[in-house]
Amino acid sequence: MSPLPFWKMHGTGNDFVLIESDRSDDPGWPELARAVCDRHFGVGADGLIFVLPSRWGDRRMRIFNADGSEAEMCGNGIRCFVKYCLDRGLVEAPDGVMHVETIPGVLEARATFAPDGTVASVRVSMGAPSLAPASVGVSIEAPPPVTDLPVTVHDGREDHTIPVALVSMGNPHAVTFIDGSPREYPLHDLGPLVEHHELFANRTNFEVVRVRDRSHVEMRVWERGVGETLACGSGACAVVVAARTLGRVDDAVEVTLPGGTLQIEWDGTGEVALSGSAARVFVSEWEQA
Repeated sequence: MSPLPFWKMHGTGNDFVLIESDRSDDPGWPELARAVCDRHFGVGADGLIFVLPSRWGDRRMRIFNADGSEAEMCGNGIRCFVKYCLDRGLVEAPDGVMHVETIPGVLEARATFAPDGTVASVRVSMGAPSLAPASVGVSIEAPPPVTDLPVTVHDGREDHTIPVALVSMGNPHAVTFIDGSPREYPLHDLGPLVEHHELFANRTNFEVVRVRDRSHVEMRVWERGVGETLACGSGACAVVVAARTLGRVDDAVEVTLPGGTLQIEWDGTGEVALSGSAARVFVSEWEQA
């Protein structure tokens, strides 16, 4: 089989491999994602993104996590996707506006260009959040919003009861607020336990957050199907939605993650806007077995 050309990219340290295909599906894509994303034997990435033809937008995005599972949405990934399409000239968008088909729907993105004409940053309308428990795969009798659902996990030594807010950004998120620094939180111990907790029918992303002030929060994230990542765009959106719902932040919030900062805007109704950088790391080919 011929080599597969790809771009290695990242958005705020959340890294991806992007490959073009004229197919809409392939049963080998989950296995390819596991191989390509392997940081020892592959390229190394948090996810594999396919750039596909679209009936409803300029291009269609599908993303597979490092474990081969398919994700519904990825805020950092979609910014990389837009940069790939515009820098490659796959989409004509002199005004920087592009429409991307995803599993939750068609999302509008607006790119900002660097002096050399390449995409420097992207603002994405991420769609309206859902606060209904069923939207994150949780079956409980409770009206939305659910902001303090107790999730009890056992780390092999003791039980930990973690209060979480439930938010869907087209994919599931469980957000917990803490008083101390997220850097000191035992995320590698508790993250996988929350991700796989029986409450979540489709597993969940798990965010640990400290609110610094009404316009600034800091967080770490355990991503479903990946583990801890340096950033998560949809997770940052979910965090701001949860914090805004609780009255703890204003409409525009800077979110600090280990990989950098993202700008999130949400006024309590309608769509959430995500802004951040996107970068190409290198271009190469994958030698298929």
